Amino acid sequence: MNATAPRPTPASSYAPLQNDTFIRACLRQATEHTPVWLMRQAGRYLPEYRATRAQAGSFMGLATNTDYATEVTLQPLERYPLDAAILFSDI
Repeated sequence: MNATAPRPTPASSYAPLQNDTFIRACLRQATEHTPVWLMRQAGRYLPEYRATRAQAGSFMGLATNTDYATEVTLQPLERYPLDAAILFSDI
């Protein structure tokens, strides 16, 4: 192991999940319902997304700032009863 590599945060350090349906399904455990995978384009139609992007100044400002990127990733979870949000880094 590289001496300068950061150590991973132990799972016990995180707050308990309020909804672990997606993770349990990934582990092939029983769930109350089948999680749905919803691929969407950053929520460009959501007013809260547009407001956050305006604060960021540009798409690259949005994508390169962890606070803004986290906020727009979680916005759909606050609006819709989804099971997970996945942040892609292919741009």
